Amino acid sequence: MDKPTNKLRKILVTQALPYANAPLHLGHILEAVQTDIWTRFQNLNGNECLFFCADDTHGTPVMLKAKEMNITPEELINDVYKDHKETYDLYGINFTNFYSTHSDENKKFSEEIYIEAKKNNLITKEIVKQLFDEKEQMFLSDRFVKGSCPKCDAPDQHGDNCSVCGASYDVLEIKDPISILSNSKPIKKDSEHIFFDLPKKIDTLREFLNKSNLQTPIKNKLKEWLSDDLKKWDISRDEPYFGFKIPDEINKYFYVWVDAPIGYIASMDNWFKNNNIDTEEVWSPNSNYEIFHFIGKDIAYFHGLFWPALLSSANFKLPNGIFVHGFLTVNGEKMSKSKGTGILAKNFASICDPETLRYYFASKLNDKVEDIDLNFEDYVQKINSDLVGKYLNIASRTSSFLKKNENKLSKNIDKDLIKTLTDEKVNVIDLYENRKYSQLVRLIMELADNVNKYINNETPWKKDLDESVDICSTALNAFKIISIYLNPIIPSLSNKAYEFLNLKTCSFDDIENILNGHINNYKPLLNRLEPLIIPEEEDMDNQNIIDINQFSSIDLRVAKIIKAEDVDGADKLIQLTLDVGEYGTRTVFAGIKSSYKPEDLDNRMVVLVNNLAPRQMKFGLSEGMVLASSNDDGIYLVSPDDGAEPGMKVR
Repeated sequence: MDKPTNKLRKILVTQALPYANAPLHLGHILEAVQTDIWTRFQNLNGNECLFFCADDTHGTPVMLKAKEMNITPEELINDVYKDHKETYDLYGINFTNFYSTHSDENKKFSEEIYIEAKKNNLITKEIVKQLFDEKEQMFLSDRFVKGSCPKCDAPDQHGDNCSVCGASYDVLEIKDPISILSNSKPIKKDSEHIFFDLPKKIDTLREFLNKSNLQTPIKNKLKEWLSDDLKKWDISRDEPYFGFKIPDEINKYFYVWVDAPIGYIASMDNWFKNNNIDTEEVWSPNSNYEIFHFIGKDIAYFHGLFWPALLSSANFKLPNGIFVHGFLTVNGEKMSKSKGTGILAKNFASICDPETLRYYFASKLNDKVEDIDLNFEDYVQKINSDLVGKYLNIASRTSSFLKKNENKLSKNIDKDLIKTLTDEKVNVIDLYENRKYSQLVRLIMELADNVNKYINNETPWKKDLDESVDICSTALNAFKIISIYLNPIIPSLSNKAYEFLNLKTCSFDDIENILNGHINNYKPLLNRLEPLIIPEEEDMDNQNIIDINQFSSIDLRVAKIIKAEDVDGADKLIQLTLDVGEYGTRTVFAGIKSSYKPEDLDNRMVVLVNNLAPRQMKFGLSEGMVLASSNDDGIYLVSPDDGAEPGMKVR
């Protein structure tokens, strides 16, 4: 990578935006860890590296998921945002700012870039045919159509992008299309759409591909796509759609792939405003900031062609590099809910220390576009061998000798051994810089092996106290260096190592410094892993399996409907006023209008989730939830037998 000559680089880093309709799975964590390691390294190496991300919130899937849950899209994305942020925190993902694409900042920049593109004659309109679901009475967004890829015939492909061959195509080209909303064959219907003239930016894109930092296979693939009859890009979607309306248009919305990457800029702008940084200056073509995107190989087309074309149309700075990684497989198989390998990140964090997954991913990752396999047997072996048996073993086996010396370190250390570690600093930095993490991990573990061999050869247990303290002080100075080298990968664990060594946070500038004074008493920093058993997915909480304690926390009460009313502006809701005995009255909005008339519900006994947190809805405050079952024929309220009275506990 070509690097600026000045020491302090100003770097902006993003990772692909997680979609805001579901919890994070381990594939999300793979990318987050890879990006987080690189940004932590840059800061540790004296550069200014800021890490931005956001939830990708717009599009039909969010709208339909919210409808299914009987809440607004805004409520859904707020709930998902909290869950995503909590999950990333579990894995130590150190965002400078984690934001949302459903923001004023994103709306502003999306409109600004669109208007500039329009001024530059890059926006046109055409009547297009779209797939329309007659049962659902709506145009189908790409991801709600599945069929066979028109390029390679791979079955069960969704939308306008093939996960097998990586091709991008018009959704109308997909073979044997089926609407996944109604499982029916969609019809083709005319609609006026707005297009971005991508072919007009072909020279800009060629220059971008030649100058930017991209892996060779990705660059070649993008050049191949660039030469393959580049078409105008459809950037509009019809109502109903959850997103930003296109300026000066009626019932037309920006396609999610327009405002999603602009969400990178919006997340930065949100943070910049409070930190005296000018967003326009940062994204100007002559900016001294470097911009890098970390993404999965399935979205290389959008980031490598559409995104730079969009940016250049409004005279924004283009990315300096796009780093593409492969997919995550589990025990050799593609992540799949049906096969029990679609593991949610929160669930995995409850089974294993997330720090150990960071290390395992690092031991597998490199600068190539290769899939990474999470093999549970290998995982346990690697953590026990590397982190426990090599790295932490240095501290655990030497600290007892220092304790006999009141934890006081010796300055009389073996400088030759220490030099073998400090001499690798340049190699370590180079491997981090070029994202060759697996090679880096091997190098660091070789250093740890050498330190353990040094301890074995010097046999401090056979020496007098002064000699053993010298040997162990040497080993702990080496342990400090290894901890600094590992810090971007396992920040929590290495920070605990610093605490043991009585140090504050260290950087690469501290590698040559010799430990002085006293250490603290050593306590085991990581236990050996037992064979890893991942519960079947149906046993994990994403499938709503709960234990007896969780069940006991749900307070179900008999309630009596004393008033039922239609809700203005709501197609599916009925407002219920409930008598809950000693708990008073509650107002609940229930999505049961398709099966019940308000006048038929008076005095009906129902079951209420009594301790559910109130939820502010568009139509008012809903203070609980009534239980119901459903099938294709309708919705059926759950009612207790005769004799039940309001307020009684349901057991």
